Amino acid sequence: MNHLKLSKFPTFYAIGLSYKKADATMRGKFSLDEIAKTKLLEQAKLEGLDSLFVVSTCNRTEIYGFAEHPFQLIKLLCDNSQGTVEEFQKIAYIYKNQEAITFLFRVGTGLDSQILGDFEIISQIRNSFVESKKANLANAFLERLVNAVIQASKRVKNETELCSGATSVAFAAVNYIFNTVDDLENKNILLFGTGKIGRNTCENLVKHTKHKNITLINRTKTKAEIIAGKFNLIVKDYINLPEEIHKADILVVATGAQNPTIDKNLLNLKKPLLILDLSIPKNVNENVKQIEGVSLVHMDFLSQITDETLEKRKEQVPFAESIIEEIKEEFNAWMRARKFAPTIHALKEKLNAIKEGELDFQRKKIANFDQEQAELISNRIIQKITTHFANHLKNDNSMVDDSIEWIEKIFQIETTVK
Repeated sequence: MNHLKLSKFPTFYAIGLSYKKADATMRGKFSLDEIAKTKLLEQAKLEGLDSLFVVSTCNRTEIYGFAEHPFQLIKLLCDNSQGTVEEFQKIAYIYKNQEAITFLFRVGTGLDSQILGDFEIISQIRNSFVESKKANLANAFLERLVNAVIQASKRVKNETELCSGATSVAFAAVNYIFNTVDDLENKNILLFGTGKIGRNTCENLVKHTKHKNITLINRTKTKAEIIAGKFNLIVKDYINLPEEIHKADILVVATGAQNPTIDKNLLNLKKPLLILDLSIPKNVNENVKQIEGVSLVHMDFLSQITDETLEKRKEQVPFAESIIEEIKEEFNAWMRARKFAPTIHALKEKLNAIKEGELDFQRKKIANFDQEQAELISNRIIQKITTHFANHLKNDNSMVDDSIEWIEKIFQIETTVK
């Protein structure tokens, strides 16, 4: 990528970890909240990196950006999370240049999601890029690439059935409740945490179970009140959490806390309690299982639940991949054009300089010299010559770097990309 002169570093990397090799505990160690992400960007600038963005969700934490060596990005992640380099090496992946570009396309279109076709990640990518741009850590390459991935995501969503049906972690949680809890209409459901997954879970609970006996609790009560207002639900203060758990038959935990907020000391139960932990890092201590009657289910288990919807989605993967290839080729064509455009521009200037010298010579030598006709013919010849060179450089089979070097050497021109 260094030929594009977009970054002072030569290689574009994607480094990170996901649900594929990292369990919930390990993903929790490497997860980054908003404060940690801001610190990471600040550290990147201090360490001289000039273009990157970071994504951290319940299923993955990744950094996409330019570096001399991937360890520069790995160090940023480990310095701002609870994970170590040794742990990262056991569960991580590193992609570079075209592999990194392809990987980002697959992530952004839901092909790499824990539940196939879950498109929530694209908003995370968009928002993360915006934050990097605000921090002056986004070059033209990164902006063009993210926009291309957003375009691919929209087309996959609109032109395929990859996201048909309701298959997401939130829906899987509701589906599990619906299929495993008897007499659901008479059960009390407590939702603790109203972030994105919490909101989606709440909406799915109301939509798919028609259950109104739901209580919401959030550390910031106003956020819970906004959601409750949409569905006419009950909101309680955070201080009331222990007594509301005592009343609940089902507890859904979807907070963004970095440490467990629910443990056995908080539970004073007189009846069975089903707990669904949809948080990363885990927000329910495993010690709750020591209490008789408590069942604990984590989101990783819910994500393994498949149905006909998921099978139908798999049939759509080739269509999604063809859309990705089409938009990725447009992006690569932009890169190639950006790469050789300065050379073509410099070649045109060189040919124009030769033309001006020759016309000046002929004007002095030939009586009644037709300057206007000579200009017209010369300009058409120059245009045809530069078009031939441009078409050659656009050709996928061309050795672009070698061709650019040859043109610059033969015509004695120098080019720079700003």
